[in-house]
Amino acid sequence: MSEQELNSYRFTSGQEPSDEMLQCIMREVAEEAMTRRREAEQRIKESVDRQREVLRAEWSKRLGITL
Repeated sequence: MSEQELNSYRFTSGQEPSDEMLQCIMREVAEEAMTRRREAEQRIKESVDRQREVLRAEWSKRLGITL
């Protein structure tokens, strides 16, 4: 299936997608979902790491030690 055929299909067209077209659409959706999940996980990890460093510094200061 050509990319042009795939991009021209609309679910609202009143026409059912072929099995091949539906498979391509679902593969693209899955790839996009996995990419977004990886990006979200990376953002969460970075946020948790920043928060951990802030808390570590705060507690080091309170306790007067280096953690």
